[in-house]
Amino acid sequence: MKTVSLAQTLGCFALLALAACSRPSAPGFQGYLEGEFVYVAAPLAGRLDTLAVTKGTRVEAAAPLFTLEHAAEAAAAAQSSARLASARAQLDDLRKGARPSELDALNARLAAARSAAELSRLDTERQAVLFRDKVVSVSDYDRVRLNHERNLRAIDDLQAQLATADLGARPDAVAAAEQQVAAALAAQTQAEWAVAQKSVSAPAAALVYDTLFRPGEFVTAGQPVVSLLPTENIKVRFFVPEPALATLKPGGRVRVNLDGRPPLDAVISFVSPQAEYTPPVLYNRENRAKLVFLIEAVFRPEDARDLHPGQPVDVVPAP
Repeated sequence: MKTVSLAQTLGCFALLALAACSRPSAPGFQGYLEGEFVYVAAPLAGRLDTLAVTKGTRVEAAAPLFTLEHAAEAAAAAQSSARLASARAQLDDLRKGARPSELDALNARLAAARSAAELSRLDTERQAVLFRDKVVSVSDYDRVRLNHERNLRAIDDLQAQLATADLGARPDAVAAAEQQVAAALAAQTQAEWAVAQKSVSAPAAALVYDTLFRPGEFVTAGQPVVSLLPTENIKVRFFVPEPALATLKPGGRVRVNLDGRPPLDAVISFVSPQAEYTPPVLYNRENRAKLVFLIEAVFRPEDARDLHPGQPVDVVPAP
């Protein structure tokens, strides 16, 4: 058996200690890139008619993404438009009053009634003279007098009809017609909204991360058809031990190192209020370094454009 002297043993420990001291420390804090995806869906169900984007391409804000079949919704919108036009026409008709031809007929009847009243007035005056002279009987005089009064009342009746014809419909009828117009307008708005919801556009400029359906497939209400990754939704998540937490605050700047490209600057947007991993030991000074806190930071849009979620990174405080 080969024996090892104390000097040799101490020499080995010294070499191991020297190697441990010379070993490079980890470059900053470990983390990864995270993407918050936007899953675009329609609130109504239908067959997927057109898919205007492909996976991996970029779209601008308001660019068309997909369209669901909407024949029924378009027909309902046309029907609601026709009902609205009918309700408005009825309201206008009630506000206008009688037609010109009806007013002309009433004016002609009023003129005839005035002529008849004038004739009966003259006849009544003549009969009054004859009645004073005892030439006509009381019944004959009363018949002429009452006929004149009837003609005067006919004039009053026709004048009231003309005034009513100029006024249009009663206020309650006009108010009811106005409510019908409002209801028809609301129905038209709802029908047009349903048609608009079948054609979906991009809410922001983004990368088309994935397409989940193909044209011809049926899509239920609220089911995503396209997943988007806007540039501003890419961020870095990294973990910081408890002793270094005090030096990193929201709004602070960090530098992110990625493989194959120059370092990028980012701004801290979130610091977790609690530890991600807590060891089952007492919080003494030696164990505080085992507490790891999550921190998130965001990039400038031009820097985040070509980043990929899941990519590992190293983060150091900005100088």
